[in-house]
Amino acid sequence: MLFNSVEFILVFLPVSLVGYHIIRALTKQRFELLWLVAMSLFFYSWWNITYLPLILLSIIFNYAVGGILSSSYTYHFKKLILACGVSANICLLGYFKYANFFVDNINTIFGSDMHLSLIVLPLAISFFTFQQIAYLVDAYKGELTNNGFVSYCLFVTFFPQLIAGPIVHNKEMLPQFKKGGSSRFKVDDISIGSTIFLIGLFKKTVFADNVAAYATPVFKLADSGGELMFLEAWIGAISYSLQLYFDFSGYADMAIGAGRMFGIYLPANFDSPYKATNIIDFWKKWHMTLSRFLRDYVYIAMGGNRKGNTRRAINLFLTMLIGGLWHGAGWTFVVWGGIHGVLLLVNHSWRVLYGKANFTIKLPQRFFSLMSFSLTIFIVVIAWVFFRAESLDGANNMLKTMFGMNGIVLPHQLQSILYDPYFISFSSGAFGTIAGISAMMWIFVLSAIVFIAPNTQQIMENYKPTYEYLISDKKCRPTRYSWRPNLLFAIIMAIVSVISISFVFMAERSEFLYFQF
Repeated sequence: MLFNSVEFILVFLPVSLVGYHIIRALTKQRFELLWLVAMSLFFYSWWNITYLPLILLSIIFNYAVGGILSSSYTYHFKKLILACGVSANICLLGYFKYANFFVDNINTIFGSDMHLSLIVLPLAISFFTFQQIAYLVDAYKGELTNNGFVSYCLFVTFFPQLIAGPIVHNKEMLPQFKKGGSSRFKVDDISIGSTIFLIGLFKKTVFADNVAAYATPVFKLADSGGELMFLEAWIGAISYSLQLYFDFSGYADMAIGAGRMFGIYLPANFDSPYKATNIIDFWKKWHMTLSRFLRDYVYIAMGGNRKGNTRRAINLFLTMLIGGLWHGAGWTFVVWGGIHGVLLLVNHSWRVLYGKANFTIKLPQRFFSLMSFSLTIFIVVIAWVFFRAESLDGANNMLKTMFGMNGIVLPHQLQSILYDPYFISFSSGAFGTIAGISAMMWIFVLSAIVFIAPNTQQIMENYKPTYEYLISDKKCRPTRYSWRPNLLFAIIMAIVSVISISFVFMAERSEFLYFQF
């Protein structure tokens, strides 16, 4: 069941909300949490009920292991249990996500002919596995909050964040579940949550799905070995960068908004990453909870920066390789992770050198920031080519064309307005849907929104849209773009909802890109 589907918007979400608030109003027990668990498991089973026993067994196993780790056993025994628990989770993820990838590479290297039956990737296994590994580590460190089995089930399965994050910590969610049963119904939660949800739905259905029409055919052509034009390749790469931005940003908003309707604050997972002025800043803003997990439970677990600069560099690079491989069982994801690992190392090294060096020429700060921003967005778009391409050959085909290595071929319509140097040629083909005026208009408009417009958290910041605002004492000043519960914003959101839901009915449904991970 997709967030951008009729059955979710008009049936599942309203039924879940009404049932939750009625049960919470009529009982003093924790039955409303049980209701949410049941609805979340139904939501998970909608795609394929075959894997429902898998997530249930994973929940029972990890809850039991967490109970052992939070008890007063000896240090060495708990360390052994933690190793067994983490290993079991990694093996489960490895089998379903990487077994076929591993066998295919063995066959390629050794010329063997081993085969496994097709293993279908269970929905959300990457997310609920990482989330439960974090739970086990926190239990080992003695950082668990008091909770029961129902609360733990909801922690793992809460449907707004189950499929594609954010990856939440027990300390963020379990206290909210614990006190949720005694809190009264709040109209503010419904109005604020629905506003955030509708903003996300608009991003997905209007922006992401429409600009995808200019990215998908280009990458398909590149993967098939077809001949691309220079302009086509760049439009395809930029369009995909914008599609992924609004698709993931839209999902994050919808998850946060749906959670808020139940009075639950989810952590932010997306904070205008394309406005970053360096790669370090980019990873503080892109998939923020995954970055947090990789830092806290992979990078630091390998030693972090405690064992010298060389070991720190190795740890950082390996962490990004793991992050790349987490996204998918393919060498394109490994290369993408490796690229960002190298970029992070270069960024950290530059900070050290720049701090120590005595530069005689000082660039104006605005100029330096503009150059840094431009370089960052350029290399992020280049790296996305590996993230999107189905194969390394497809990615290489795209990049060779983008850098003019196959010659710079432009549509013939541009011949009258451009000089014709010896290294540029013009195609006699039609300037059509792949590299057309409409594609450029979408790119221009969406880029302006990305780089100029405030993000959802900034629009809603006076109403504590995420967990970070909930625990912060920061007072925000209303601005001209700040959301307010008044007639003007009611009209704006009514228009947004009508347009978004119209696209839901009229357009072909598309999964969120992060669902495949």
